[in-house]
Amino acid sequence: MDTERQHSTSNNVTELVNRARKAQLIYEQYTQEQVDEVVTALGWSIMNPENNKTLAMMSVADTGLGNVEDKIIKNHRKTLGLLRDLQGVKTVGVVSENIEKGIVKIARPVGAVGAIVPSTNPAATPANKTINALKCRNAMILAPSPKGASSCAKLVEFMHAELERIGAPKDLVQHLPFPINKADTQQLMKEVDLVVATGSQNNMRDAYASGTPAFGVGAGNVVSIVDETADLDSAAQKIVASKAFDNATSCSSENQLVIVDAVYDQMIEALAKQHAIMLSDSERDKVCEKLWQNGYLNQAVIAKKANEIAQMCELDSPNQENAKVLCVAATGIGKDHPLSGEKLSPVLTVYRASDFNDAKNITNHILDFQGKGHSISIHSNNDERILDLGLNMPACRIIVNQAHCFATGGSFDNGMPFSLSMGCGTWGNNNMSDNMNYKYYLNTTRIVRTIPVNQPSLDSVFGDYWKAHNISPLAAK
Repeated sequence: MDTERQHSTSNNVTELVNRARKAQLIYEQYTQEQVDEVVTALGWSIMNPENNKTLAMMSVADTGLGNVEDKIIKNHRKTLGLLRDLQGVKTVGVVSENIEKGIVKIARPVGAVGAIVPSTNPAATPANKTINALKCRNAMILAPSPKGASSCAKLVEFMHAELERIGAPKDLVQHLPFPINKADTQQLMKEVDLVVATGSQNNMRDAYASGTPAFGVGAGNVVSIVDETADLDSAAQKIVASKAFDNATSCSSENQLVIVDAVYDQMIEALAKQHAIMLSDSERDKVCEKLWQNGYLNQAVIAKKANEIAQMCELDSPNQENAKVLCVAATGIGKDHPLSGEKLSPVLTVYRASDFNDAKNITNHILDFQGKGHSISIHSNNDERILDLGLNMPACRIIVNQAHCFATGGSFDNGMPFSLSMGCGTWGNNNMSDNMNYKYYLNTTRIVRTIPVNQPSLDSVFGDYWKAHNISPLAAK
């Protein structure tokens, strides 16, 4: 980039940030009731059925990823769930007081937030991040992917209309100018007060390296285990519904299915009833060859419906016209076996395990290759095995007997926060293991007062240890 253009880029971003800071200073004086009205207005900007349909159609047309019907459901459901989570939550002024400890907590905004958002969800993800940020009296500047830029811009247009309706500053929500480029995104990350990043691992590394406090998320590559105690028909229905939803664009879609040998054949039959067809080895090889080009996922194939992929690969499987998921049997794991990784398509790799312990070993190997920290799905009625996964597997979420992509990011029948950004802990090189929610957009000030002295005696702390190891209390004096 020449010096003149680089200077222009820097000025454009700086202007956005300055406008955001000016608007945020006004917004910081809002009461909780005013803030909650802003949150409701932003929620309506995407949930208004006319707006939602427009955004869903633009998202698919612009990115070529997913399908309109499921985008509409996702935009509605994810936003409604978030609004439910935020109802009654205090983010202005004193939010808690612990008289016993003498501590008062006060919620404070972080300032101007920069959000990196992916092409897979160019409306739902920025809406979620923006609503969370503004619930905490921050301003938001969105950095969309180039493919999702126009969808993101339309969302901001809808948000501006609602902010204007209630008399709130429009510059509380902005997006980078067109054309979207890496230099602007990197400059934004340097100038804001907080970066929240979702998308490629390159985005995560750039966010962490920006010098600005940042939250990022890890790669998905969900493994689903089915053991001999599972309700197979229910498991098959949930797995197919999850894997087929929005053509598997979600990082929470099942990518690998590990079935214990005792119920392998029955589970394959149950999947077939749900229109998940098992391909032959030769057909599997055709899919693999088509899905990857020069070591990268083929943009012309990913996030297409299963029957469309079958046609692209010129498969001969019966019932492929009605297929919702293409299942491929595999044993290999690692970089030489790309089917063991994330596929962003309704292609499900199936592994056969001798027993539950073998299923765990296979899952561990898969996550060592890709997806460590994100989540594991299990279909089982054995509580000991479920707890075993939680105690021993490198995953921040163990999703039990649920459709994984609906459950991981919050569902109306589980207690997870509604989010489209899943932290993967240190296993996934992240600094959080939670579903990213409003708490990550807050600073907290603590007023600390004195309380009655609460100093323990040495004997109360070390007494048992001294006795167990024959240490004289006199040694502590």
